[in-house]
Amino acid sequence: MDRLQKAVDFFIRYQTTLSFSIVSLMTAASERIFSYVVFKCPCNSENLVYGYSFLLAPAFVLLLLGYMMNTRTWCLFTGICSQEKHPQYCSWRTWAHFCQLFVLMTVKASVAPLTWIAVALLGANFYECAASGSNMTAHLFCKNNTNYSQEQLYKMPCDEELSAAMSSVCLSFHAQSQLIGWFLIASIMTLALISTCVTHCFSPVSYLQFKFWKIYSRKEHELFEIKAKEHATKLAERNTNCFFEATDPAPFHTPSNEDWQKVSVSYTFNSQEQYYSMLHKYVNTDRGNDAEFKEEGQDVNVFEFVDEAQASVSGL
Repeated sequence: MDRLQKAVDFFIRYQTTLSFSIVSLMTAASERIFSYVVFKCPCNSENLVYGYSFLLAPAFVLLLLGYMMNTRTWCLFTGICSQEKHPQYCSWRTWAHFCQLFVLMTVKASVAPLTWIAVALLGANFYECAASGSNMTAHLFCKNNTNYSQEQLYKMPCDEELSAAMSSVCLSFHAQSQLIGWFLIASIMTLALISTCVTHCFSPVSYLQFKFWKIYSRKEHELFEIKAKEHATKLAERNTNCFFEATDPAPFHTPSNEDWQKVSVSYTFNSQEQYYSMLHKYVNTDRGNDAEFKEEGQDVNVFEFVDEAQASVSGL
């Protein structure tokens, strides 16, 4: 039992890292399956379009799926075009916060597509097909070598004998593809390290308070989900019983639309306050009726987890 609890605690502690790792592994496996089972280079003038389509189109689809599967996307966009909300989206701070959250969403959604592109480039199948159909490649390899022609380059990915005869071209394509792949991986890791260092350098809280904040956000989300399910169940039972028993409903308090709106707004940290979420701020400002509740945060949040609880609540 202790080992199981330790395993659960480990998963919760490194939930983000493990989820990214699982997504990357599944994407890499999918790319290998596509490369060997689905992908068939046409070996004609369509090589360029076909090769780059398999390299980039699935990555674009994975990016869109990343946006769709992220609950923060729907938290951010739900009701944004509502007439009642137009005045509150006019300030530059609100738009700056919106853009920052969108960038964070894009970073998370880019894990799978970048993994697909990197693995595909290291495998070199898609790039080899695309490069063999490029006019630039034909100009480079065929201009000063009468042994090679454009038609031969088209057929090279499909003909093993021709590929062996043009081994220098084939090896060049593989080398180019793998170099681009490793450069992409190195660039991603470098940017990830730099961005992490920068966000921690500009952190509005200390390291220990940051850890406490993460724990609080996770626990608030867990308890909110449990309480929301209990509350919804009781309300559904009351309404169902009244319908079948033809009785008048007993008084039952449920948060108003205004209250839901108040706790659904993205939270920006204010160093002058001791709040860790919009729910925390709501309950400590007379249910959001104090003027303090309407004040915008002075510090745009720099940690991705800050809005995670709010996004998860919206995705119930």
